[in-house]
Amino acid sequence: MLKDRGYFVGDEEIKMTREKFMENFGGENLTRDKLEITTYKINDDAKKYMKSENLDFKPEKICVVFSNEVKNTGVKEVKSVISRMKAEDISKGILIIQTKVSSFAKTFVNEGRGTLEVFEEAELLVNITEHKLVPKHELLTPEQKKAVLEEYTVKEFQLPRILKSDPVARYFGLQRGQVVKITRESETAGEYITYRYVVDK
Repeated sequence: MLKDRGYFVGDEEIKMTREKFMENFGGENLTRDKLEITTYKINDDAKKYMKSENLDFKPEKICVVFSNEVKNTGVKEVKSVISRMKAEDISKGILIIQTKVSSFAKTFVNEGRGTLEVFEEAELLVNITEHKLVPKHELLTPEQKKAVLEEYTVKEFQLPRILKSDPVARYFGLQRGQVVKITRESETAGEYITYRYVVDK
C-alpha cells in the first residue's frame, strides 16, 4: 500500500516470503512494535534531495504503527501516535488496529484531516486494487488535475465524485479536493477513462 502511494519500500520487503516474515517477526516473542515502518515519499523533490546534499529539503515522511490494544482503540492511543509524529517531524501516519476504534477516537482522527489514518487489520489482508473487478486508479498531480479541468472546460466540483471513505480511496489515502483517474477495460473502446473528484460525503 505504501509503495502504491509513492513511498519508498525496499524490494526485499515487497518480495519477502511468508517463511522469511515468520522468521523475522513470528514466534512467541513477537511485539507489534517490531512491525512499525517509517519511510519517505518519492517525488521529484526527494530525488533532487538524494542527488544533492546542498538542498535544504525535508522529504515527506510517513509512519505505520501497529496497535497493541486488543479491545477498542481509544483517544489516548490516537493522541499518543499523533504526539510521536509531531516529535519526529512525520507528516502522515497509519494506525493499524486489531478490532475497532471508539467513536470518540474516530472523531479525533477525522479532525486531523488526513494526518492520521486508521485501518483494521482485516481490511489489509487482501490488496483490493488487485481484484479483477477494481479498475486502475491513479491520483493526478496538481498540474495534471489543472490540465484535465482545462481540457474538458469544467470546474473540479462538476466532475463525478468519489467518497474519501470509498475502500479504494482509503487504500490510496486520497484527500478531499484531489482528482483520481480511473481506467476501465472496455470491449468496444479498449479502455474507458473517467475522472473522479474526492469529497468527504
